[in-house]
Amino acid sequence: MGCLLRVLIALATNALALWVCDELFDGVRIHGFWAYAIGAAVLGFANAVIKPVLAILTLPLVIITLGFFYLLIAIAMVALTEWITPNFSVTGFWDYVGVVFIVWLVNWAVGALLDRDKRTTTIVIG
Repeated sequence: MGCLLRVLIALATNALALWVCDELFDGVRIHGFWAYAIGAAVLGFANAVIKPVLAILTLPLVIITLGFFYLLIAIAMVALTEWITPNFSVTGFWDYVGVVFIVWLVNWAVGALLDRDKRTTTIVIG
């Protein structure tokens, strides 16, 4: 799979995850195509570039809190996305937690569906 196709799939997956969050949670409001497109791009960039850097810089806190601080980093990525993206708002801590969980779940499901095609079954006879 080419690099451009992977980026487009990642953007579409993030946009789908944001749409699911908008439908599930009353505290999440996303209005319009461009809000989904910009939100997916910002969230993808934040999760791919900023989140790993923050995780490495705060690794002692992540270890001491047994991973809870990593959840706070993920929430910060959603908050950054909300701050940058027009017509995108999230209200309340639990809505942020829900968005983080749904984004993870949708990305996991799409990744599992795409990886299923790569697996091959080998039958050994004899």
